[in-house]
Amino acid sequence: MVDKLPTDPDFEMLLQYIQESRGLDFRGYKRTSLKRRITLRMEAVGTEIFVAFQSHLEDEPGEFESLLNTVLINVTSFFRDADAWDVLRSEVVPRLIAQAEPDKPIRIWSVGCASGEEPYSIAMLFADALGVAEFCDRVKIYATDLDEDALKMARLATYSPRDVESVPREALDKYFERTNNHYVFERELRKCVIFGRHNVVHDAPISRIDLLVCRNLLIYLEAETQGIVLPRLHYALNPEGFLFLGKAETQLARSPLFKAVEMKHRIFGKVAQEWRRPIGGGFGSGRARRAEAPLPSVLLLESVVNEAGTALLVVDHSGIVVLANTPARALLGVGEADIGRPFQDLPISYRPMELRGPIEEVFRSRRAVRLEDQEYRLTQADILRLTIDARPLARPDGTVYAVLLCFADMTRMHTLQLELETAQENLENSIEELQSANEELETTNEELQSTNEELETTNEELQSTNEELETLNEEARSSNEEMESVNEELRIQAEQASSYRLYLESVLRSMNGGIIVLDQKHVIQSWNRWSENNWGLRSDDVLGTSFEMLDIGLPVHLLREAMASVLTGREEQREQIVEGMDRRGRRILCRVTISGLIDESAAPHGLVLVFQDISDERRRDEYGQYLGRVMGKALNEIYFLDPATLNFTLANEGARRKLGYSEQQLTLMTLLDVLPGVDAAEIRRLLGPLLSGEKADIVFETVIRAADASSYPAEICMQYFADEHPPILAAIVHDTSERQQLLPAG
Repeated sequence: MVDKLPTDPDFEMLLQYIQESRGLDFRGYKRTSLKRRITLRMEAVGTEIFVAFQSHLEDEPGEFESLLNTVLINVTSFFRDADAWDVLRSEVVPRLIAQAEPDKPIRIWSVGCASGEEPYSIAMLFADALGVAEFCDRVKIYATDLDEDALKMARLATYSPRDVESVPREALDKYFERTNNHYVFERELRKCVIFGRHNVVHDAPISRIDLLVCRNLLIYLEAETQGIVLPRLHYALNPEGFLFLGKAETQLARSPLFKAVEMKHRIFGKVAQEWRRPIGGGFGSGRARRAEAPLPSVLLLESVVNEAGTALLVVDHSGIVVLANTPARALLGVGEADIGRPFQDLPISYRPMELRGPIEEVFRSRRAVRLEDQEYRLTQADILRLTIDARPLARPDGTVYAVLLCFADMTRMHTLQLELETAQENLENSIEELQSANEELETTNEELQSTNEELETTNEELQSTNEELETLNEEARSSNEEMESVNEELRIQAEQASSYRLYLESVLRSMNGGIIVLDQKHVIQSWNRWSENNWGLRSDDVLGTSFEMLDIGLPVHLLREAMASVLTGREEQREQIVEGMDRRGRRILCRVTISGLIDESAAPHGLVLVFQDISDERRRDEYGQYLGRVMGKALNEIYFLDPATLNFTLANEGARRKLGYSEQQLTLMTLLDVLPGVDAAEIRRLLGPLLSGEKADIVFETVIRAADASSYPAEICMQYFADEHPPILAAIVHDTSERQQLLPAG
């Protein structure tokens, strides 16, 4: 046998902490693979020793999920190892369909299903053989795994194009729907796949399975744990069922529980065991009922049964618990409410072992069955050794109407037997030491035996090495997939960054103003199209050069003080107007806004210069000022009125001189005050089309009265400027004394 590697106390303490905290029992996993995966996670979080990583788990409970994702290598794909799946399609699937009863479902169990590719591959095989409609009626697929996140992905059944590369084209078109660059598995088939969390080492197995798929799971488990799992898989299979293992699990299937059907591709059948052989009959069915007619002295019999030192249970022919004495209730946890319930619903029916098979054997053969040395765990540390007797309770005609289960606590006897065996072993060792005469013969025998064991050890080491290589291969594939995902994310980010850069450049180039970005040393980082058009230098010619060294028609030296003030943080922003000459030789006036280039630190690490050509704006302002001075000195009368009240808001010098009122006096008067005899309603009616926008101006003749009570005829042209803020009503008055006067009516 291979010597076990020395254990690391800190590592074992970490595994115990993980189990006690989250119920994740990794003790059955191979130590080399398990330690390598946990060390990989430790490197990711920056811890070097197991004690430090345990402290990290205590401080960060969310780390358990990342640890589980690292330890459980979810490497899978559709139709992985295509040759093995072809054999399954051509030989196993037709046999299962042929031997299945039409009124009973074909039950399939995928152990360690990861993200669902394996059970969905099985579904496609059977759907091809039966058709989708018949498949949905006859097939049930149970898919289990420890990783809850992987099960969530499996239930979604959404895969990327890379995930479905191994799916044949006809199957991809038939069983997948293409949506937004992803493939979703067919909905009707997906309903027949039931996903659930399950630990094959500790949880009760799913029973009556026709095809059990457990690929590359057992290679991660220790030999002792494999010895626990294989009987569970054996129990789960129907007598004519098939076991489908991974290509690296040759040694694991060399068990008396299984026989090779196709060794090359790891397909095995079930070898029936005497105590597991299925028996016909009605056990486990029927409604709960009490025992048949009570016998005389029932109270006396119940007292005797309860006072007996042995735990007793009685199960009738329908599989109903009809009696449980006081020791049975104390030892097996059977309560008063369990009397009348089906025996298969009680934990004792499958712990410490599956008891339904022995009970059926008693009903069939009418003979007692004894199960010795059964380990029964009350707690993790408290273990009992039970001897279970299943005895028939027969009627006078010889038929069995119930089975009596007797549970005898043989823990003390087991302990004594172990002690006796130890003492006997010590005695034998002493005898061997005294029998020196036989040492030479025994030495020769031992050498031969040692040679045989070395050969077996070498074979086991080679198998272990093969399994380790397969594990490393899956880890490498998992790492490769992660790297491809990261690479894809980086590519998308690079495309987004390029798109953002092009978008930003488009915005900068399309703006009606110059934008120049400088770093802290005044080196040009960005130069937009306005700057190219006005200064005559392309972006490629100036990027990377000093702004102050540019030979353009702009007095750059006038901006130095403002640039230094913003860059040192004395000012957030600074505006300055400078005069320069563009590339055509035209003199332009620029408003330069200097701002700091800010990042997350809020400290400027560069400058942004925004140039606006205000030459036309300055000329318009100067022209407006000039025009205002001309109108203000004109001899014609010009009034500005409030459209709502007709109050004078402004009058030029010619109007004030003609009316004889000062500017302050006019601001207290309305237009009606200088129009004698004109009614307010009449002037409002006259101005209505002008204020509504129907007419651009209104011209009418009237008489204006001056401050000295003299009057003169006048023609008034009214215009309304609604776009001004506030809107203005302008009145331009011409004295028509030389014309024939038109006096107002009345």
